[in-house]
Amino acid sequence: MSPGEDLIVLGILLLVAYVLGRLGKLIGLPAIPIYMLVGLLASPHTGWFPLNFEAHYIELIAIFGLVLLLFSLGLEFDQEEFFGNAGKLMISGGLYILLNVGIGFAFGMMVGWGTREALVIAGMTGTSSSAIITKLLIELRRLPNEETPMILGVTVVGDIFIAIYLAIVSVVLSGKSDPWPIVVQLTISFLFLVVMFSVARWGGRVVSRLVRTKDDELFTILFFGLAVLFAGIGEIIGVTDAIGAFLIGLVLGATRFRARIERVTVPLRDVFAAFFFLNFGLELDVAQFPQVIGVVLIAVGMTFVLNLVTGLLIAKLHRFGVVEGINAAGILVNRGEFTLILATLALAAGLDGRLTPFAGLYVLIMAVLGPLFAANSERIGGLLRRGAPAAPAKPRNPMLDEEIALVDAATAASSDGQQTRAAVDRVIEEAMRQSQPHTSTERAPGGRDASAARVEGDAPSGAQTQQRKREQD
Repeated sequence: MSPGEDLIVLGILLLVAYVLGRLGKLIGLPAIPIYMLVGLLASPHTGWFPLNFEAHYIELIAIFGLVLLLFSLGLEFDQEEFFGNAGKLMISGGLYILLNVGIGFAFGMMVGWGTREALVIAGMTGTSSSAIITKLLIELRRLPNEETPMILGVTVVGDIFIAIYLAIVSVVLSGKSDPWPIVVQLTISFLFLVVMFSVARWGGRVVSRLVRTKDDELFTILFFGLAVLFAGIGEIIGVTDAIGAFLIGLVLGATRFRARIERVTVPLRDVFAAFFFLNFGLELDVAQFPQVIGVVLIAVGMTFVLNLVTGLLIAKLHRFGVVEGINAAGILVNRGEFTLILATLALAAGLDGRLTPFAGLYVLIMAVLGPLFAANSERIGGLLRRGAPAAPAKPRNPMLDEEIALVDAATAASSDGQQTRAAVDRVIEEAMRQSQPHTSTERAPGGRDASAARVEGDAPSGAQTQQRKREQD
C-alpha cells in the first residue's frame, strides 16, 4: 500500500480503538484489552477486518511504546516510600512474589512445554501490572485508603523484581550453554542495575544540573533520546531494552524535573503504548486459542486464588482487616504489559509457539475480570466481614460518662425532663456511632444497634431522672 493508504488504515484503527474504549469505560475496562482486541480484528490471521494491515508496519513504533511504558514506570518509582519502609515492604512484597511466581513456575512445569517456557509462564502469571494498578487506584478513588500505601509498596518491590527477573530471563533465553559467558553476562547485568539504582538514589542533584534546560521542546527531545539510548544499551549488555528504559526513568525520576518530565511523558506514552498493544494483537491468531484455552483458564483461576490468599496475608502482616485484604487482592491481581513483554521475548527466542496465544488470551481475560473484581472488592470484603465474629466493644469513655451526668442534672432542672432526656439520648447515640465507625453495625439482641443499646442500658433514662427528682423532693 502507499503511505497515504497506510495512514488511513492507522487512523481508522485508532478511531475504532477510541469507540471501543469509550464502550469499555462504561463497564470499567482498562485500555489494554481494547487495543489488543483492535489489533486482533486487524490481524492477517483473522480476516475479520476489511483492511490489509500487517504487524511489521508499526513494529518500530511498538518498540517506542514499550520503551516509554517502562521509562514511565521507572519515573513513577517512589524511592522514598520504598527505602523509608523497606523492611516490611520487602517482606510483604517478597511474600507476594514468592508465592505467585513460585507456584506459577510449578504450574509451568506441569504444563510440560519446557523449563525455559515454565520460567516465562511464572513471570507472566506471577507479576502484576503497575500501569493498571495505578490507573485503578485513581479511577476507583482509593488513593486515600489505608491499604493503598501497602499496595503501592508491594508494586514497588515487584518493579525491582521485574528488573532483576528480566535480566535473568534474557540470559536464559539467549540459549548459551557454556557457564562462564552466562556468569559474565549476569555479572554485567547486575552491575548495571546496581550502578543505575545508586545514581538514582544519591546522584539526583548532579543529574538535575546535567539535564537542566528551559526550552520544553529541547527538554522533550533530551529525555526521549535518553530513554531510547539506554534502551539500546540495555539490549546490548543483556538486560533487555525495557529494563534499560526503566532504569534511566528511575534516574530521571530522582531529579527535581520529575513532574515536568511526567507532564510531557504521559501523552507520548499513551499514544506509543497503544501501538505496542495493538501490535501484539496483530500477532495473535484466534485459531490457536483452542489449543491453549484449557491451560489459560486454569492459569486464570490459579491467579485469582493466589492473589486472594496473598492479599489477605500481607493485609494481616500490616494489621489490616478482611476488607483491606480483599481490596489489595482485587488491585494486585491485574496482569498486563509485563506478560506481553515476556511473550515478545519468548517469541524472539524461538520458544514454544503456544506461549504467544497463551499470553494473549490470558491478558485478555485478566484485563477484563481483574478490574471488575477490583471495582467490587469492597462489597465482597464487606460480605465476608459480616460473617466474621463481632469485634469486642470498646471501653467506655470516662469523659462521656461525665457529660451524661451533667445532662442528667440539666434534665432534672427542666420543665419537661422526659422530652429533654429523649432528645439528648438521640444526640449521644449519634455521637457514639460516629466515634465508633467499626462497631456501629453490631446488632444488639433486640435488633437495635449495639451502641444505642449500650447508651440506653448504661445511661439513666428520662423516667429514671424523674424518679430521682421525686425521691430528692
